[in-house]
Amino acid sequence: MNKRVTRRGFVRAAAAGSAALAWLRAGRAPMIFAADADKPAMLGGKRAHRGGWPGWPEWRKSWEPRILEILRSGRWCSSGGGGTVAEFEEAYAKLLGAKRCVATASGTTALLTALHVMGIDAGDEVIVSPYTFIATYNVCLMHKALPVFADTDPETLTMDPATIESRITDRTRAILPVHIYGMPCDMDPINEIAKKHNLAVIEDACQAWLAEYKGRKCGTLGDLGCFSFQNSKHLPSGEGGAVTGNSDELLDRCWSYHNCGRSFGTNKGSGCFTRGSNYRMMHYPAALLIQQIDKLVKETEVRRRNADHLTAGLKEIPGIQPVRLPENSRAVWHLYAFRYDKEQFHGLSRSKFMKALRAEGIPCSGGYHEQYYDGLLDEAISSRGFKRLFSPARLKAYRDSFQELKGNKEVCETTVAFYQSLLLADRSDIDDIVKAIRKIQAHSAELARS
Repeated sequence: MNKRVTRRGFVRAAAAGSAALAWLRAGRAPMIFAADADKPAMLGGKRAHRGGWPGWPEWRKSWEPRILEILRSGRWCSSGGGGTVAEFEEAYAKLLGAKRCVATASGTTALLTALHVMGIDAGDEVIVSPYTFIATYNVCLMHKALPVFADTDPETLTMDPATIESRITDRTRAILPVHIYGMPCDMDPINEIAKKHNLAVIEDACQAWLAEYKGRKCGTLGDLGCFSFQNSKHLPSGEGGAVTGNSDELLDRCWSYHNCGRSFGTNKGSGCFTRGSNYRMMHYPAALLIQQIDKLVKETEVRRRNADHLTAGLKEIPGIQPVRLPENSRAVWHLYAFRYDKEQFHGLSRSKFMKALRAEGIPCSGGYHEQYYDGLLDEAISSRGFKRLFSPARLKAYRDSFQELKGNKEVCETTVAFYQSLLLADRSDIDDIVKAIRKIQAHSAELARS
């Protein structure tokens, strides 16, 4: 052996051999070797991506006149119906192919409204996806209902239909699937189970504007669908939400509930008011939303094209597993996620992998964690109200059931995700993401030791 070979050079050569072996075992020719690759930035090399990324949200001066007109009019509240909010409701329903839409103050208030209208009450149980933003848990708790978790399918990151029926009890009233990161759940088996057990289906589509499942938009696949227009969302207004559906009777009740219980349409109640709260959207956020609908449609196609290109590159890298979508469905990629196998990266931990990726100029995150261990649910089931509603045996069994969520645990420990605005970048920037991960894999043995 040449005595001038340094320890670092030896490690690099060994990494190249290991990477090549991994490629050959997978039946593919290696596309990159450590000896030929640029060093990762964490080892002193140049960043794979040296520019910036599209910012979010975007503001356009052309949107200002309509918003200023509303502000100067003094008519900001939508309590009487009509006006700009009604215009947005009509436009958004048309966009989704839904019969109706009720605009709300947030995605959370949309979910609260839908749960109430579908009859979720104190002491009930709702089958929920555990891999979601915490609001999905909280809206059940606010109705004094237990969010009972079906497991997560590691290949899709969404609710595993095969794990639903084992969670159903005599108190179960609804299934609340989450189209997380804008990826559709497999809704046919979910709807079949709901029909079999006479359960409502409420879609949490808060990250799934224009996502499609077998030719239909998410938010139109269950009894009611719920959306968010929060600042980070693809259709943003700072805060805002919507409930969508195809039943006039259900949407009339949604309108009443979100408008202080005022009687509306078929929902007359026993007088002028029924039960409700103030979850209304105001007119000027609606004006902002209306003016972004065409932009949403165009940018959704850009995200999809770039996501397809990214997937094609990433699936060629051992240890990187892009998400599998249901048959005949299309995601909108609020986050672009994949699962990371550290064993294919010489034991490089996910946290170190993400640190190396950020050093390459590629922002990323680990997605959601096992939130049911954070104390929120312990606080709820230890409260006076929940102890009145559920037996000690039921609450203990509920708490113990978190250990059964093996798929979700795997997802939480292995997922890496990119924020949606990265997919609005140029194709060359998407190539930089693939280049960065290839660099990290080629030098993963050295990075794991560093």
